[in-house]
Amino acid sequence: MKQTPTRRRALHLLATAAAITAGLSSGLPALAASPAQTPIEVWKDPNCGCCKDWIVLMEKAGFAVTVHDTGNSAMRTKLGLPARLGSCHTALVGGYVVEGHVPPADVHKLLQQKPKALGIAVPGMPVGSPGMDGPEYGGRKDPFDVLLVTKNLMNSDVSTKVFTSYRS
Repeated sequence: MKQTPTRRRALHLLATAAAITAGLSSGLPALAASPAQTPIEVWKDPNCGCCKDWIVLMEKAGFAVTVHDTGNSAMRTKLGLPARLGSCHTALVGGYVVEGHVPPADVHKLLQQKPKALGIAVPGMPVGSPGMDGPEYGGRKDPFDVLLVTKNLMNSDVSTKVFTSYRS
């Protein structure tokens, strides 16, 4: 014999479902507000402290970092970035090369704008750039540029132009 729910029973089930949903949804806004992390791979020297500091900043900025402690020269060459634009670590994110102490905001900007480019770079290791801004530098901030790196059409070299300038 099939039982049909009474109106009272149906209202009780509906109220229970609403209470469960309300309880669950109280935790959902926090989950919905945090976007999925963007994967990024980083090649660096295993003993480099400034690289580790940069990676921490990238993680705080929403990147899921995979680290390869194998050095970065071979990967930089493989990705087509000339040594003259090099720094102490090389990253790959969203199909773009990110070389050196690039601010996380510029990596987000690159991924949003999606320019036709090889990637972005901060050549060298400018003091005051992300990861090069620890207490050992005494608050010093040298000016630096984040360069947009594009492949030249007629040869295997690259061209650069300023993507973001940091002049404090």
